[in-house]
Amino acid sequence: MADFKVVVSDPKTKAYQFDVTGAEANKFIGRSIGETVEGTVVGLPGYTLKITGGSDKSGMVMRPDLPGPKRQKVLVATGVGYVPASKGVRRRKMMRGREISPDITQINTVVTEQGAKSIDAILAGPEEEAAVEAPAEE
Repeated sequence: MADFKVVVSDPKTKAYQFDVTGAEANKFIGRSIGETVEGTVVGLPGYTLKITGGSDKSGMVMRPDLPGPKRQKVLVATGVGYVPASKGVRRRKMMRGREISPDITQINTVVTEQGAKSIDAILAGPEEEAAVEAPAEE
């Protein structure tokens, strides 16, 4: 069974981290960077999430232009996972392909479609939610 930490970045507010295990985590396996996933997988009904990247247990980043789920040694000049020291410098680095496998530990996503409620309202408990919606009377 795969366990993932899914980071959901909401461009309007901030980023949230969710732990996904079991059958819900299996819905991510085989997906690639750029694909969309329903928000119900992480407990956000009505939301749509786009996979933007991730990393494995040793910190190897996923690169969107590498096919497959395995690690590969590639010659890079710019892009995800490498910032050159000076102009024109290239380096051979170990990176992971764009497909999600059970070896991945963190998946980065961004919200593409908002749900009816805000993420803060969904994460708040029922008693906290009532306090957020109705301000206290004096």
